[in-house]
Amino acid sequence: MRRGQLLSRLGNDTRSRMHGMGEVIRLEDRRARRRPEAMGDAVRAEFLFDLASPFTYLAAERVERAFDEVTWTPACSRTLRCASMPADFGDVQEIVDHAEERAAALRLPLQWPERWPMAVPAAMRVAHYAAQQGRGGAFVLAATRLAFAGGFDLDDLEILTEAAAAAGLRLDGCLKAAREERRDGAMEAASRRLLGSGADRLPALWVDRGVFWGEDRVGDAAATARLHAAAAGR
Repeated sequence: MRRGQLLSRLGNDTRSRMHGMGEVIRLEDRRARRRPEAMGDAVRAEFLFDLASPFTYLAAERVERAFDEVTWTPACSRTLRCASMPADFGDVQEIVDHAEERAAALRLPLQWPERWPMAVPAAMRVAHYAAQQGRGGAFVLAATRLAFAGGFDLDDLEILTEAAAAAGLRLDGCLKAAREERRDGAMEAASRRLLGSGADRLPALWVDRGVFWGEDRVGDAAATARLHAAAAGR
């Protein structure tokens, strides 16, 4: 299957339910249209995520839309001992039920990858590389749609390169990053930082000095960030 066909097919099949989620890589255009004239008023956040978690998929689209500037930071679920990695830390059926309930409430399609709940270390390393290249958001959206709207395995090389291409990343750089185990240390450090703040699961959002964890806290984080931005602009 040629590069781009998987995401194109996914967008065509689910467009009416996903409200335009087939568009993947023009995040900066939408952000530029809504960016305040004074950058001091920008609504900023850091989004920490694990691509193996369905809750990252359910949160990512709203995170990208809710904030003017997002730092996309891959983190290690095992370090947090959270429900994002049910094979180790929770009841799988309970997490499936909750994710499906949340997907229905958000009117998002949800398909389970065949290997889930296995970790996706290669994809996480590419996410780390994508964030360094300023393409973290585009890669996370493409990857999680393929995984949880399409049911594809992110550690399959064809699927991983599909997400990378959709995000506008150099494929040689992605393939190299996927093998670089040194990137795992940075993800573990991000999780330890969250753990020190009291967070117990991914995804999570840092907003100013506060942290909000869990997919259902995106709205609270965005409201807090807007209040801080408004106060800073006075």
